[in-house]
Order: sequence, then structure tokens, then C-alpha cells
Amino acid sequence: MAIFLKSLKEHGLLDSIQMTVGIVGSRKINPEDQYGEKDWQIFAPNLTIYGFDADSDACDAANEQLEERGINWAEKHIPLALGKASEERTLYVTHAPMCSSLYEPNEDLLARFGGLQELAGLDFSISIETTTLDQYCESENIKNIDFLQIDVQGADLDVLKGAASILSRSVLGVQIEVEFSPLYSEQPLFRDIDYYLDKYDFSLFDLLLTRQTRARSPIRSQLREGQLLWGDAIYLRDLINKKSLSSIENPERILKLACLADVLQFPDYSLEILEYLTLNYGQDRRFNFAPIILESLEKFPELKERGIDNLPIIINTSKFL
Repeated sequence: MAIFLKSLKEHGLLDSIQMTVGIVGSRKINPEDQYGEKDWQIFAPNLTIYGFDADSDACDAANEQLEERGINWAEKHIPLALGKASEERTLYVTHAPMCSSLYEPNEDLLARFGGLQELAGLDFSISIETTTLDQYCESENIKNIDFLQIDVQGADLDVLKGAASILSRSVLGVQIEVEFSPLYSEQPLFRDIDYYLDKYDFSLFDLLLTRQTRARSPIRSQLREGQLLWGDAIYLRDLINKKSLSSIENPERILKLACLADVLQFPDYSLEILEYLTLNYGQDRRFNFAPIILESLEKFPELKERGIDNLPIIINTSKFL
């Protein structure tokens, strides 16, 4: 749950924020995939979501559902296979369509873990045309994507390579599926993705990890749940670090980063950014967040018991109250 966004919205400080989200591999599988129904909805009507999936039926179903619900933000799902270039590729369609990939399933490895071969084992393959996120953005005159989520079963680095322009120009945060073992043959692994994003000055904030036990084993440890195979990695920029390549003096964009950090459940980072904006730009009421900081922290009983006014961050921003 976001900590600061509600107060920012109530005080009219989100009115100028246009948030754009790109989801590559946008098939809606569970409630967490409904971005517009989570904390992102607070940006509506200034919220735009672009979903991309190679499965045109999944895109049609998502668009029809959105039309039926009458949403108050802009969202559409586009039937495109995104990769590193415009080229012909083989799509390996698996028993569970959500596991399909531009990389061939590593059947030998999958068979060693319980349940994986039934999901990600190869069903059939077809030839498809891929394009890049940069090419799509150029063709549709999309100047900015603020947050990028990628989940394309081993081809995630390909998508990043095809998004070099939009990545360097506007993206503030990335959530991306990473593998630690080659579940798909010759696929890039976490180390490759981490190295690539580091070149664009993204910092790793968290890893949401998944482990699996061996199919042949009737026992499992109570301490360790099996081998670490894949997960989601969350990256954010650091716009307020003067030594960072991403450092900028653009308070609107810095505020957008604070909002992203709050949505993604990093309230400590969001708070640090709001304090920075207040101290450096607080003479402009649009960037004076001292009342927001105080109002939000007062909602925590344990902080009130300790004495809100004695907190260093409150003392530091008190002249703006």
C-alpha cells in the first residue's frame, strides 16, 4: 500500500503528473496483473498503460474487458512480439501458453524440477515477426514511458536491447523477470540483465525470488525451499545522487520518481526524495512536501508515540510547514 500518494492526490500535487506504464508480456493471469486496479489508479485520469503480447487473443480479451468496465484511464493491449530487432524469430509455444518464449525450452533441465515440464515443455513452434519497443514508440509518437514491466520468459534482455532509446530517455523504473538457471536454451540470465541495466544507471532495489525442488526428491528442507531458479528484479534510477549519471535538476521528473517508489513499496526512498524536493525546491508550493510528509507520518501510531516533531526529517523540513 502506498504511503504518500493519497495525501499528494488530495492536495492536488499529482494533477500535473502524467504516468505512463509499459507492460511487455501483458497477458492477464492473476489480480496483480490488473495495474489500473492497484495503486497506479490514483494517477487516473492521467494514467496511460500500453500492454504488449504476442498472443492476439489475449490482447483482444484484455481490451474487451477494459471496454466493458468503463475505466477512467487510458489502457490498450497491442498484439506485438517485442524483441531486440525487427526480424523473423521462432516462437516456442509451451503447454501453458504463458510460458511461451523466443528461446527454446531447456527440456532436460525442466524435467529435473517438479511441475516445470508440464508448464514450460514445448508444444509446438511457429515463425513470427518481432519488432522493438523503440520502433513502436517512434511510430506512435510516444515520447515517454515511466515504468517498464517485462515478463517474456527468457527474452527479457532482448526487449531491453530493443528499447535502448526509450530506456535512456525516460524510463525511471523497471520490473523484469530474471532467470538464474537456463530454463530456456541459450537465454540471457540475471547477471546479463543486471550488467545491461547498470550501463543505463539503474540500481537494483529488490529481487522477488522463486525456488523449486527436484522432481525426484520426496523430501525438502524446512530452511531452503529448493534451488533459486527465477524471480522478478526491480530497478529504479537515482535522480538525486549528484554523482549519478541520472542526476538531473528537473523537479517534475524527480517527483514522478518519488511516486513510482511509493507505488512499488519503497516508502523510505519516496520519503527521501520528497525531503530532497522540499529542501531544494520548496519555495515553489508545487514542491513543498513538508505538510505531506507530516500528514503521512502522523498515520503511524508508533511514530506519534515517539514524538513526530522530534524526527530528524520533520525538524529538517519544519521551516516549510
